Amino acid sequence: MLSSTLANRLRIRLGLDREWWLVLVAGGLGVVMGTAAIGFILPIRWLEQLPEFLGEEFVGLSQVLLLLAPCVGALLTAFVFWIFPTNFRGHGVTRVMLAVNREQSNLPIRLGIRHWLASTCTIGSGGSAGPEGPIVTIGATVGSNISRWLKGDGASAATLLGCGSAAGLAAVFNAPLAAIFFTMEVILRDFSLRTFTPIVIASVVSASTAQMWLGSSEPLFGVGMDFFQDKSETFTIGQTLFYVVFGLLTALIAVAFIRLLPLSEKLFARLPVPKLFLPLTGAILLGGLGAAWISLNKSGSGYPPFFGAGYAPTRELLNRTLYEPALRGANSDMLWIAGGICVALLLKMIATCLTLGSGGAGGLFAPSLLLGAMSGGAFGMFLHAVGFTNAPPPTHLALVGMAAMLASTTHAPLTGVLLVYELTRSYNIMLPLMLTAVIAALASRVLYRDSIYTAELASLGIRLGGMSDLTVLRRLRVSNLPLDTAITVSADDELSKIIGISAEHGVDDFVVLHQDGSYRGMVTSNDLRQALINRQVITLLTVDEVTRDDLPVVYPDETMDVALDRFSRHDVERLAVLSRDVPAQVMGLISRASLMNRYQRELEAS
Repeated sequence: MLSSTLANRLRIRLGLDREWWLVLVAGGLGVVMGTAAIGFILPIRWLEQLPEFLGEEFVGLSQVLLLLAPCVGALLTAFVFWIFPTNFRGHGVTRVMLAVNREQSNLPIRLGIRHWLASTCTIGSGGSAGPEGPIVTIGATVGSNISRWLKGDGASAATLLGCGSAAGLAAVFNAPLAAIFFTMEVILRDFSLRTFTPIVIASVVSASTAQMWLGSSEPLFGVGMDFFQDKSETFTIGQTLFYVVFGLLTALIAVAFIRLLPLSEKLFARLPVPKLFLPLTGAILLGGLGAAWISLNKSGSGYPPFFGAGYAPTRELLNRTLYEPALRGANSDMLWIAGGICVALLLKMIATCLTLGSGGAGGLFAPSLLLGAMSGGAFGMFLHAVGFTNAPPPTHLALVGMAAMLASTTHAPLTGVLLVYELTRSYNIMLPLMLTAVIAALASRVLYRDSIYTAELASLGIRLGGMSDLTVLRRLRVSNLPLDTAITVSADDELSKIIGISAEHGVDDFVVLHQDGSYRGMVTSNDLRQALINRQVITLLTVDEVTRDDLPVVYPDETMDVALDRFSRHDVERLAVLSRDVPAQVMGLISRASLMNRYQRELEAS
């Protein structure tokens, strides 16, 4: 009996008194998504490793294969789109955000199937996109449909949608922490304990399930503590300025990428090509770019670094062997390597726009990570080439660049920091990682208000703001709102007086005062309409007899969330604002419309 009472108290304290079942469902969802993620990611990795498996045969057929493979993948993607149509043109994460904010977290099951099959075709054939966005969409779709099957309400649907998205991302990246905070920071924008608890369980269980199937818990990019084996390469206060400048540089590249992607979508949409065949158009251009890369490559071989998700090039950029020969040689060698990386960066950006801008399926996580690693590697080589021998090593800047680029494109610095930390498991880089990611995210937000996800929603007229609704309301006070002039009447006046004023001046709400000028109550438009129903008794009534003294008042130093709560409890358009300095003195009226208008402006500006 005692244990049962304690368990009930604990459940209530954790906010699970009526939704405890979410914890159990989240655990089961974690197992399902951990298994599904393996089934989704392994075929893509096998297809990406096919050129390496073919060896010499690939070298002989490389140009032909690089021309044909993306086209075949695009045709298969178009076939999947034809079987599973949708009215929304956008990427998976954006579609999930739209469902959370406008559609009661409802996602059709065909959306998950569509993204699974189409992303496998696009990425596996060389399309420049990542598998993370699709697995987030797949997980969110599974969570949404489980909630619908269990007859859950809107709040539980959003939570289970978040559980599914976090579980999918945790399994693919083997990064449960980053998956948790990406879901709460970007998708749900909800850090409440009731939401946090099930998402943590789903994410951890999913990552553990994926590790069990793979038989390994190694980080994705294989960077461990030996990455910092040279003590001279540790972070020092003298390197702070380099990381600050690099954060600003990363923000510029990120904003260019964010702006270029929707521009490419508009350009492809203008082509006189049926919508279903637009991915084929992008694939032809991408294949041509890949074939040109192979023909210009002196060795005549080598898989283009801008094809596929880009995990292999990212690992290479984090490897010292790429930079060490040049660092020991002439400065001109460093500049050549820096220039080569910059060219590859530009080509990766173009390839991603060709793939996703034309309508191909895939995510933006992996391309962002590779762009960040390229930015860091090139910047590091350039610094050493011009004589900054105390600058951070290119490998460190490449690692930091991954977090900075992800933070810039998603406007989610916490996600970027945690993701790179979990992918590398190297705490030594944490200080410059946090500094650069925050600066990059802030600068990106200043340069362009929308993230790579919210830019698509903004084109649909949907503004989410940069923080939770409650935070917006709590940071503003009633004194920040314009007050309407209060039309006052005496409690002893005849009711016919205010009816005449209302008809002549169009006034709907009146403040009623005592003889000493203190606040008595209000007569609202609803009260006047009720009085007009019985016109014959109007001349017999005084204002005091229809005055409402049950309405709350608002004070200038109170926050907007308090004012909104008082409006929600009473069906009125205006409330009286009283002074705290002079008790019961009316300063004016606050309207529901002005409160909501200011709230909307704050969301758009944040």
